[in-house]
Amino acid sequence: MSASRPSIEQRVTDGGVCATLHGPWAARALSRKSTWQATQAELKRIPPAAAWDLTAIDTLDHLGALALWIHWGRQWPRQVAMDDEQRAILERVASQRPEPAPRARNGIAESIETLGEGVLLGLRGFRDFIALIGQLLLDLTRLIALPQRWPWRDFSGNLFRIGAQALTITALVGFLIGVVLAYLMGQVLRQFGASAFIVNILGLALIRELGPLLAAVLVAGRSGSAITAQIGVMRVTEELDAMRVLGIPISLRLVLPRTLALMIAMPLIAVWTSAAALVGGALASSLTLGITPSFFMDALPKVVPLANLVLAVGKSVTFGLFIALIACHFGLRVKPNTVSLGEGTTASVVTSITVVILLDALFAILFKSVGMGS
Repeated sequence: MSASRPSIEQRVTDGGVCATLHGPWAARALSRKSTWQATQAELKRIPPAAAWDLTAIDTLDHLGALALWIHWGRQWPRQVAMDDEQRAILERVASQRPEPAPRARNGIAESIETLGEGVLLGLRGFRDFIALIGQLLLDLTRLIALPQRWPWRDFSGNLFRIGAQALTITALVGFLIGVVLAYLMGQVLRQFGASAFIVNILGLALIRELGPLLAAVLVAGRSGSAITAQIGVMRVTEELDAMRVLGIPISLRLVLPRTLALMIAMPLIAVWTSAAALVGGALASSLTLGITPSFFMDALPKVVPLANLVLAVGKSVTFGLFIALIACHFGLRVKPNTVSLGEGTTASVVTSITVVILLDALFAILFKSVGMGS
């Protein structure tokens, strides 16, 4: 009857001490804390120059072989008796190199190394992003030459999800922003007897800046995160690998339809959001300042030149382009695990909103004299 726990028998022979192992040297027996501690104590009592006999072991697996190999100092003892199966297990354990211990680093060196790794990671991401833009241009050129290959279903489906389904939330948020702005500005303008200038402030602020910016932030959080999550899930479920095996171009089927759909939907959503905000501003102005909605709508085209609306539409197209590219970029970089999926989605939304704000500041600087009147 075999022993229920591993044990070591020491015998003194003419050649010195010989350690004979008995019982199961396997994970099932060694995983018990008391058994492991007792086995380690018995191993420590074996002299370093002892010979070893493993032929009496009932079972030997990777954990048992690893315990022996570590005790031997990761080198073969001077004499060991074993069968072929045991030798194969021990040789497999011996072939695995241990991970080197982390080098001791001071705070400055570690900070510099961390900064360097972050810079290299950022440069690799920027390189991949530029490559994605180049591939998008190539796909667009091919589709112009061969319009029958255009992924119409993917394009129309994304246009509906990104555009039509976002109208409700963008209108609600835009309306509330218009109400808040009109109420706060009205309190200030009333003190100076300049209540009529509420039309100028709301018109310029909402049509030129806040409407496109607010719509872009909402779309980045809603549609941008959805795009990243969709492509990321395809990575986790290995659908992207299957598409490559079948010869289906990922950029053509996934990136291009979403990018073009967002570029078309974004200016429409921005105009819709600005209109809802102006309605809320007109309603609040009527209640707080006594400015009738008819006067508001009559004065708006006179004080806000059409160039502001054109500028808003132009910047919205740019916002849509970058939101879609960033969302696809982070979706394609997702690793096949759920942790990376969550991190990629979060990074996509944060990066998209940051880039949108930077682009809006750039447009404000470059076109500061456009649509501002004489």
